[in-house]
Amino acid sequence: MNTLDNIKIAIKHAMNSEFYQKHFSGINVDDIRSMQDFQKLPFTDKEDLRDAYPLGLQAVSDEKIIRIHSSSGTTGTPVIIPYTQKDVNDWAIMFKRCYETAGCTNMDRIHITPGYGLWTAGIGFQAGAELLGAFAIPMGPGNTDKQIKMMIDLKSTVLCATSSYALLLAEEIEKRGVRDKIHLRKGVIGSERWGEKMRKRIAGELGVELYDIYGLTEIYGPGIGINCPKQSAMHMWTDYMYYEIIDPKTGELLPEGSTGEIVITTLQKEGAPLIRYRTHDLTKAISGKCECGSEYPRIDTIIGRSDDMVKVRGAIIYPSRVDELLATIEGVSSEYQIMIDHMNGKDILTLFFETADKDSAYNLEKTVEYEFKERIGITPNVKAVAMGDLPRSEKKSTRVFDNRY
Repeated sequence: MNTLDNIKIAIKHAMNSEFYQKHFSGINVDDIRSMQDFQKLPFTDKEDLRDAYPLGLQAVSDEKIIRIHSSSGTTGTPVIIPYTQKDVNDWAIMFKRCYETAGCTNMDRIHITPGYGLWTAGIGFQAGAELLGAFAIPMGPGNTDKQIKMMIDLKSTVLCATSSYALLLAEEIEKRGVRDKIHLRKGVIGSERWGEKMRKRIAGELGVELYDIYGLTEIYGPGIGINCPKQSAMHMWTDYMYYEIIDPKTGELLPEGSTGEIVITTLQKEGAPLIRYRTHDLTKAISGKCECGSEYPRIDTIIGRSDDMVKVRGAIIYPSRVDELLATIEGVSSEYQIMIDHMNGKDILTLFFETADKDSAYNLEKTVEYEFKERIGITPNVKAVAMGDLPRSEKKSTRVFDNRY
């Protein structure tokens, strides 16, 4: 069965839901005879899913639903995703595949710090570890003292965390002088975009090999893709999903190698199938076969989100561009925050960054100010602060605070 046939089966199943009956009203699946026909179908966006609250996405009868998860957003109507037993099993299979791609085995002790409950993260990391036959340590977030004690006493070998919390743990381990008591060898990191400088800090301070896991609540959760030891690009499990890369402004399909927004169609999801779902994550498809031998196609590391963009005095700013800028300046940490205010009829952008070099703080401020103006197009107010002054998070770090609205 070819990809188009699988997609058509997924569409027919999705139309069992109240949401897709309305969303695809007037569409006859049998009229979809080519991928070009498929690409004419309307996108599904997060606002559509909020409008389907609470269970408008459900495409099977109640007796087949075994649990729900919900997006981690703290504002607005939540998105509720129902799961069948097959959905849960398939997710565990994909997650096990992620661990195996990262070189984890059933001899590993997997230390799981992401949250449990409605959020998909913790339970996904655990299900994959158990299917792998590994020793799962379901810590959940917070209580850093206990995290480090258990990490030492149980000899954890794999850390699962957001990049923000992995950095916090790395800094605490360094501060307490217990790195020689830590047995970590791998870090499986997910849930947010992170720059190269942050990667190097976490890998260096923990002494681990890092893997970037991809996923989102709407599409199972984390575990739908991961990078392999050969490169930073992530293999995507295309037996469970089909993806496209589109121009986020026009919605048109982009040629391979062009950076755009990833759009995902689930191929086997029962509880809440999604067709042409706009993730708003920005990446590009990587051509050719990977050196690792895997047949699964690859996307590049997620560089940001199309809806993360802010406009200040005519300049378009993505956090990923700030990451890249700061990564080139020696003495500047990976941690930064941007505050945008409107004062006296003018937008003001203030950039805070951390540095361990207090003596060079003024010169670093001037360097960052110059580079920001050269690369991004506006002059910011730049303030250097000491290492650890900016807040650390157990979940996702907020980098940009727009106080204009």
